[in-house]
Amino acid sequence: MEEMVALAILMPIVASMGGNAGTQTLTIAVRSISTRELVPLNYRRIINKEILVSFYNGVFFAIIVGILGAIWFENNPLGIVLAIAMTLNMLVAGLSGILIPLGLYKIGVDPALASSVFLTTVTDVVGFFSFLGLATWLLV
Repeated sequence: MEEMVALAILMPIVASMGGNAGTQTLTIAVRSISTRELVPLNYRRIINKEILVSFYNGVFFAIIVGILGAIWFENNPLGIVLAIAMTLNMLVAGLSGILIPLGLYKIGVDPALASSVFLTTVTDVVGFFSFLGLATWLLV
């Protein structure tokens, strides 16, 4: 029961961190599309850069949040689950933050108007599923 309470407390942290990271990437992508800095010639380079930055951010914050979660709840496996889920969600958030506006732009939809709804959905779903899925797999 105590682990269930911990999961309920920590679950929004994973989702919101992914949302924040994705929104930052999304903002840069939408601006770059509108100023024509992001063009088909540099898509691959920019996408690879965002994946790398997202991974490093994910690992950095995962270490901090994982350690704090393990100490706070006195449960090392919970800290590991939190860290892995955080890394996965931040990686997906960064990738989604660049790919969603590019995809919308390609199909003729203004990325400034529609991107955030899709990004929030992706980061929430990935955050909740990765955290709860890993918790079910590793803690139960």
